[in-house]
Amino acid sequence: MTQVRITAAVVRSAQCPPGRAKLDLFDLGQSGFMLEVRRSAGKTFYQRYRDHSGRERQFKIGPAETLSLPQARKKARTVLSKAILGDDPSNRNTPARQPPYFEDFVAGHYVPNVKSFKRSWRTDESLLRMHALPVIGRLRLDQIDTAAIAAIVLRMQEAGYSRSTINRVLAIVRRAFNLARKWRIPGARNNPVSGLTVGPDVLRTRYLTANETQRLIQCIREDSNRVAADAILLLLLTGARRNEISQAKWEYVNWDRKTLLVPLSKTGRPRSIVLNDSALAVLKSIKALPDNPYVFPSPITGRPCPSLFFPWDRIRRRADLPTLRLHDLRHSFASFLVNRGVSLYIVQQLLGHLNFRTTQRYSHVMPQVLASAANMLDGLLGSGPTAVPASAETSITDAYVSP
Repeated sequence: MTQVRITAAVVRSAQCPPGRAKLDLFDLGQSGFMLEVRRSAGKTFYQRYRDHSGRERQFKIGPAETLSLPQARKKARTVLSKAILGDDPSNRNTPARQPPYFEDFVAGHYVPNVKSFKRSWRTDESLLRMHALPVIGRLRLDQIDTAAIAAIVLRMQEAGYSRSTINRVLAIVRRAFNLARKWRIPGARNNPVSGLTVGPDVLRTRYLTANETQRLIQCIREDSNRVAADAILLLLLTGARRNEISQAKWEYVNWDRKTLLVPLSKTGRPRSIVLNDSALAVLKSIKALPDNPYVFPSPITGRPCPSLFFPWDRIRRRADLPTLRLHDLRHSFASFLVNRGVSLYIVQQLLGHLNFRTTQRYSHVMPQVLASAANMLDGLLGSGPTAVPASAETSITDAYVSP
């Protein structure tokens, strides 16, 4: 650091030494006042100071070719006095960035982030696009408050969505704001979703009866959207998860072993879905599209549909099952197997569960089967055993009629 008494003559004559990019001359009379002399012969006045946190900062006063030395000194003293009073001049020199629109933040920041580690990122993107963006997409981050989030909840409630679906959307928006705060995105000072829910999720237990299964299959067979209808029917016949069927490719089907490969399941491991004769009949009835690897491609995009909700909602209402969820088909698959005497261990393998307790949640013993088991005690007490009612032995494949 070179210290001199900066005068007009020094400003005119100062030169950068050979071999150096620049020379900084600090004034002996005015603390922090500096003249930068560059190799290119350019010269600029600066004022150095410390901000409120003690960090050394440097404020550009202006070029020596434009400002006179008295003008530069006067402006430098103003900068220094503001810094002493706690008003950081550097913050005034750079205009504040405007908070982004929520939809721009989602597209430019949130989705790329979850895409890097979350296999279900498409579900996040779909839920945001369907439920959050129509309400808050064109609001800037600092404009989104609790009232705006409540508008999302009201819109979903009026559309008949469950608590669990609404809470899932809130969780995604909450995480988006947490990331915005972590990354110090302008406008993300508070999280408007913090602590907000629509109450605890209701763990429903819904299983199809034999009669309901018949009605549902009939409505599936009559639906005009054959791609979605066949996918839904395969969910019923295999107990598979939605994405395991909707993302299926023809190369995953092993006709000899009667299996459908899932390269990466929810558990993080590959698994094979066992295909019964009815499921194979559905697959054989589907005509593969040229140059398209997917079994159930969208007729519009050629790629798997991210959601089956709309065709499913139409089918379930026609079957007079308006509250039946798509995932209830998986519950019912397990229930039918358990009620036909299949062990929970086998059901666990068919459903692809790692944890036996998870399978227990899906199992459901029909009242008739429970009554028959209790009546077996009659044989020990001198009475004849009671046979298992035929209605309790009806399976999904019994209810299915091949086209």
